[in-house]
Amino acid sequence: MSLTQKLINDGNAAVDEMLAGVLAAHPKHLRLAAPRAVVAQNGPRPGKVALVIGGGSGHEPTFLGFVGKGLADACAVGNVFASPPPQPCVDAAMAADGGAGVLFMYGNYAGDVMNFDMATELLEMEGIEARTVLTTDDIASSADPAKRRGVAGNVFIFKAAGAAADLALPLDQVERIARHANARTYTMGVALSACSLPQTRRLNFDLPSGEMEIGMGIHGEPGIRRGALKPANAVADEIMDAILAEMNAPAGAKVAVLVNSLGSTPLMELYILYARVAERLAAANLMIHSSLVGPYCTSMEMAGASITVMHLDDELTQMLDHPCDCAMFRVG
Repeated sequence: MSLTQKLINDGNAAVDEMLAGVLAAHPKHLRLAAPRAVVAQNGPRPGKVALVIGGGSGHEPTFLGFVGKGLADACAVGNVFASPPPQPCVDAAMAADGGAGVLFMYGNYAGDVMNFDMATELLEMEGIEARTVLTTDDIASSADPAKRRGVAGNVFIFKAAGAAADLALPLDQVERIARHANARTYTMGVALSACSLPQTRRLNFDLPSGEMEIGMGIHGEPGIRRGALKPANAVADEIMDAILAEMNAPAGAKVAVLVNSLGSTPLMELYILYARVAERLAAANLMIHSSLVGPYCTSMEMAGASITVMHLDDELTQMLDHPCDCAMFRVG
């Protein structure tokens, strides 16, 4: 198998070199609190719940790009597709702690759960209360909502929790809103090609030309169906059929929509998908309150896309509309 081509220096140094570039590019938004722990310049403050997110690299702008005032206060950075160890999670939390408690948020993956749980125990030894809300928006990954993976819906879910924290709500309320946002967010994706890790530059799974995999995870986890590549409208219909059935929103309800590139899929194709998504939502008499189109939760250079729909209510609408100013994402 031939090696993929990447603009890197040393595969083993890619994450740290990327981090150096991110910090150099966004000094008004980010600073390094400790190795692999990034904190918002204007986010943490006394009396505010600290929202700390994190996970593996390779999904940019998730997670680093969502650190800033009004969203996440800090981020723990793992290796490519690997959980951050407990120490960066602790370092990020301590740098962001304002005395009102810490809320950890990250996707539901075994390594992340183990390491953030260890960080929670270490923080408790320091007298800092820390709680966790897992994101579980990937409806293709399990019939049991509690066992699902967290994928591109992170953007909306983190946004809601970050707004709640920025509004100086107490930890109980920030946690409640985070769980509420997660419960009303639904994502499904489609992969068209594999990606490769910087260390190996070898494709991490085999997907023959002319085929697609519906429901594949953002690390290459198996999906629910593999078959011939279909036209964009048919792909969008298959995903929207599943999302609309599970969401079961009443006519007239408001939604937020994200059509997300997994890495190499261009905006042209994302907007073709979005056009069909908008048609399907209109046909269901659902109103689009806000929309995002672009690379928000990627998988290195994987080709493919995901569609996320959040079922809004008045509270979640307020949280999504609340201003934030992050390195790679802004509202208001």
